[in-house]
Amino acid sequence: LVRVGAEASITAFVEITFILIAGYYLGRWMGWSFMDSIFLGGMLASSSTTIVIKVFDESGLKTKQFAGVVIGVKIVEDIIVILLMVLLSTVAVTKQFEGSEMLFTIGKLIFFLGLWFITGIFLIPSLLKRTKKLLDDETLLILSVGLCLGMVVLAVTAGFSAELGAFIMGSILAETTVVERIEKIFNPVRDLFAGIFFVSIGMLINPDAIAEFRWPIVYVILLTLFGKFLSTTVGALISGQSLKQSIMVGMSMAQIGEFAFIVATLGLTLGVISNFLFPIAVGAWAITSFATPYLIRYSIPVFEIIDKNLP
Repeated sequence: LVRVGAEASITAFVEITFILIAGYYLGRWMGWSFMDSIFLGGMLASSSTTIVIKVFDESGLKTKQFAGVVIGVKIVEDIIVILLMVLLSTVAVTKQFEGSEMLFTIGKLIFFLGLWFITGIFLIPSLLKRTKKLLDDETLLILSVGLCLGMVVLAVTAGFSAELGAFIMGSILAETTVVERIEKIFNPVRDLFAGIFFVSIGMLINPDAIAEFRWPIVYVILLTLFGKFLSTTVGALISGQSLKQSIMVGMSMAQIGEFAFIVATLGLTLGVISNFLFPIAVGAWAITSFATPYLIRYSIPVFEIIDKNLP
């Protein structure tokens, strides 16, 4: 983020602003309610970090300059979406955009983030350093999971999402001297739950539901593919990147992220969105994810076509 922070932040801001507004108006155009439309915009706000990094690894593109920008944009996206979930929860409770309520929520969030990060960065690295000789791999794994779940409980108690708590503790542990060791012993746990996550999502893909909501899914897919490509490319150009790199970044971002399910689940849990939103998210996610490797592969030919036809 330090290396590509400016480009990533500007690109992510342009893309998320466009897709939030476009997602909301797409929902309204389809005759959906205010809350369904708002949550649709929130669901489309993130792209898939897991799938894109996997494609970069397998294609040998991870060391390329544009890949660094893409990963930076995705990190900024994840941070914004986590904050967005806090705002969506507030909107869901108040049923409208109340300025004072929003400002109070943002102020509370900033206060708790500051408190948690300052406390965590001072206490946790010192704790791990002092107990380093006592911690074998099993104990360190249990301690890491315990700290993560402990921060989740704190976040939920303070009125924020579980995801925010897990994200904060991950960020704090990443600043410790044992981060590489934690990462190594945590990988099997991550792979296990990633497998469970994707299998459970696969089990939610109901062909009948996709057939029933085929047109909304088609509209969401078209908005994701073209809207994200155009907005991300424009954002990358505004941030000062070349046309070639901007197009490569744009085509790498044209999919729905896994956060869409978390946002949809949040809406369903709060009882403010319709049940049809989840199968639409799953169907659109599956198809845009399937298209991602091909979009990345053909980003250079697309650039060459655009470059040839530009004045």
